[in-house]
Amino acid sequence: MQLSKEAILDKTHCGINIYAYVLRQFYPNTTVLTLSGRDCGITRNPFNKDKETLSVSIVNSCAIHSDTEIITFKGDVFDFAQLYFKAETNEDLFHKINTSMNLNLETTKEDDLSWIYEPDNTWYALCSFYKAPVRNVYPCKTLKLSEIFALIKSDAYKDITNKLRAIEDPKEKRIYKANNFDYVTFSGEFERRNDSNLIKHSSLITIDFDHLSNVNEVKKQLLEDEYFETELLFTSPSGDGLKWVIKIDLSQATHQEFFKAVANYLKQSYNLEVDQSGKDISRACFLTYDPDAFLNKKHSIV
Repeated sequence: MQLSKEAILDKTHCGINIYAYVLRQFYPNTTVLTLSGRDCGITRNPFNKDKETLSVSIVNSCAIHSDTEIITFKGDVFDFAQLYFKAETNEDLFHKINTSMNLNLETTKEDDLSWIYEPDNTWYALCSFYKAPVRNVYPCKTLKLSEIFALIKSDAYKDITNKLRAIEDPKEKRIYKANNFDYVTFSGEFERRNDSNLIKHSSLITIDFDHLSNVNEVKKQLLEDEYFETELLFTSPSGDGLKWVIKIDLSQATHQEFFKAVANYLKQSYNLEVDQSGKDISRACFLTYDPDAFLNKKHSIV
């Protein structure tokens, strides 16, 4: 049988055996799942502090899960497997499941172009993407900087951006933004939005400028800065701020040390005050509508 999503489900009792395999890696020598009909009841969730909150069942011939505490923690068996295997692509995930569980499904034989699939050591700025609201701390996918730029330039957030800017009450504005805007963590990929759950740093840091009286002037200064090359620059959801994304070299200093140094440099060079929240690696950055956003051209080809 050829390796495929359908073949894996067929060989693993609709995916139930995959849940069992992953759970046994965390809880060896214990009964991790008990199937009754199409429902496995509640068991421990290794991705929620080992609490007994994980619900697994079979729907339409595919095992799915949810968490009784975390509303956003839900998906199918392949979403759950990805949390453990951390595969680069779906094909890679299928291969890892096939190999780890000895499913013996046939894989495509490599041809003369197999070099295309070899690891690429080029630097890619990869960031975790999260659906609104901001209290959702589990990313749903990973995006390249060029993909984030495309979202910002498109009409995806145009309506909610215009609505936000029309709200006058500051508190109402904060609540609306927190509940309606998707966001990313520019500084890397995370299992969960928390500094301790960082999978891989992107070598990017976000510098936030709020309540600027001269947005266009500051934008020009940043784009022409002689020390820091701009990777991405766009206007904040409020319309009176900027999000400046630059590359840092973590072999020279830590994320926090870089943030402090950049903040001091901007203060001395342009008398600009920086939002201190950028010092957190897992800092959330809301996506907005900005047809004039800037992306470094090197990202347009990756």
